[in-house]
Amino acid sequence: MQSLRCVFNIWLMFTFFFMLSESLPQTTSQTAVCSVADRAALLSFKARIVKDTTDFLSSWTGNDCCDGGWEGVECNLATGRVTGLILQRPDRDSSRYMKGTLSPSLGSLRFLEVMSITGMQHIRGPIPESFSNLAHLTQLVLEDNYLEGNIPSGLGRLSLLQTLSLSGNHLRGQIPPSLGNLRNLQFINLARNFLSGPIPANFKNFHSLQSLDLGFNLLSGLIPDFVGQFLNLTFLDLSNNQLSGQLPISLFNLNNLLDLSLSNNQLTGKIPDQIGELKSLSSLSLNANRFTGHIPITISRLQNLWNLNLSRNVLSDPLPESFGRGIPSLLSIDLSYNNLSLGAVPDWIRSRQLSAVHLAGCKLRGALPRFTKPDSLSSVDLSDNYFTDGLSYFFANMSNLQKVKLSTNQLSSDLSEIRFPGGLSSIDLHSNQLTGSLSRILNNKTSHFLEVIDVSGNHISGMLPEFSGGLNLKVLNVASNMIASHIPSSISNLIELERLDVSRNHINGTIPTSLGLLLKLQWLDLSINGLTGKIPSSLLGIEGLRHANFRANRLCGEIPQGRPYNIFPAVAYAYNLCLCGKPLPPCRKWKQGKMGQ
Repeated sequence: MQSLRCVFNIWLMFTFFFMLSESLPQTTSQTAVCSVADRAALLSFKARIVKDTTDFLSSWTGNDCCDGGWEGVECNLATGRVTGLILQRPDRDSSRYMKGTLSPSLGSLRFLEVMSITGMQHIRGPIPESFSNLAHLTQLVLEDNYLEGNIPSGLGRLSLLQTLSLSGNHLRGQIPPSLGNLRNLQFINLARNFLSGPIPANFKNFHSLQSLDLGFNLLSGLIPDFVGQFLNLTFLDLSNNQLSGQLPISLFNLNNLLDLSLSNNQLTGKIPDQIGELKSLSSLSLNANRFTGHIPITISRLQNLWNLNLSRNVLSDPLPESFGRGIPSLLSIDLSYNNLSLGAVPDWIRSRQLSAVHLAGCKLRGALPRFTKPDSLSSVDLSDNYFTDGLSYFFANMSNLQKVKLSTNQLSSDLSEIRFPGGLSSIDLHSNQLTGSLSRILNNKTSHFLEVIDVSGNHISGMLPEFSGGLNLKVLNVASNMIASHIPSSISNLIELERLDVSRNHINGTIPTSLGLLLKLQWLDLSINGLTGKIPSSLLGIEGLRHANFRANRLCGEIPQGRPYNIFPAVAYAYNLCLCGKPLPPCRKWKQGKMGQ
């Protein structure tokens, strides 16, 4: 879904700039100097930005804001009036941002047609009520800032508005019903906020709507029946809310719908057979709801469907036999965590050229499946099943595999017998019966693509290997095994590491001071081992650490006296030899002297 959302955002951006090019005037031979009032409004906005690492506003100098030198400012060159304000962070570099608030003075740019201030991260405060005065506005895009408060009801007076996107902020309260007055609206995106209440009934007026994204909010109530009137709709995302009730049958009138995402709500009832009427549908995500009954046979009619996610519902057997002949475009399927007892991976899944197969918790048994076209797979999740064998051959010819999850099965194999594909970014084999040495996974040939290793809850023994430079591991979880060694000082080479868990092993020796060089670490668990010596003060350099556990070792000495170590709960340091200092009782002077000898 994330990749699909990216594709849609690119399409939306293309449409946005096309509409922008149509709305902004062409250069003429006669040019006018920037309006004094418009220049003053822009400088008032600049004055409210207390920090600008994008460096856009440094170009706002001189008397003429329409001379082409003011970054992001577009003008009607015949009148000298500002028609466009476009300040968009050009990349995902978090070091580039603006800090401040939106000035109400922008509401006096009476001829403004396009306002796009996006990705600035630290522009806070409310959306000014004065924006409702921008009568010529066709595009209002304020994505990915830190805007707060309610959506101004006055925005409903912007009768020419075609695009409204306020996603990725901290907006609260209900969606104002007045937005339903925007009858020319084609794109509305209010996703990733904290909006609550129902979807307004006045939204039924959006007869030209092509895209509706209200995902990742706190919306409640029913999916309104009038959604089926949006006959031009191609994208509908109401996911990650608190919507309830059954799917309205009118929803299946949307013949142009390409993407339907209703996941992570509280929807109930059966999935209607009419779902097969969505002939254009390419992606269907109904996961994490409370749907019951059988999976509709009619889904097999969806000729363009490439992504099907019905996971985490209460759907029951049997799978439709027609799936073997239908859904010709299918690339990704997720049926995990339903009431399905498949026994074996169906032949029509094994033999297809799929990129993602997720069948976790489907009561699969026996040996791992042999896929007919393994080189097409990029993600496989067969966790929480009853597989016992097949790891030695499972990865054969999976040359494009990036993520694999086979955790919580009964797989018994020596790591030396497994040949992992070189392009893997995530390996999750936790809670099985694997044996052997971790060096079979982590060695000087380990790919720099690998970011996640979770082999916790197995029978892995031997030593922690030396860690070579160039690795990009973010998660290393080897907890609850039988590893007996020290933590190598080369752990500092894992500079991207965010989570390290070696708990419940037989780790001995001291905690290396080089561990303090892992500046991105957020989770550290060294508990229930045989570590000795002090907790090194070098760990104070890890400022983003949110969780640490040193419990049940043989550690002694003063706990590093700085945040967050001195405010972690005392239980994180319990059952050691003689740790002291906050949050434990203070160290005695005689004990400190003895420990320093």
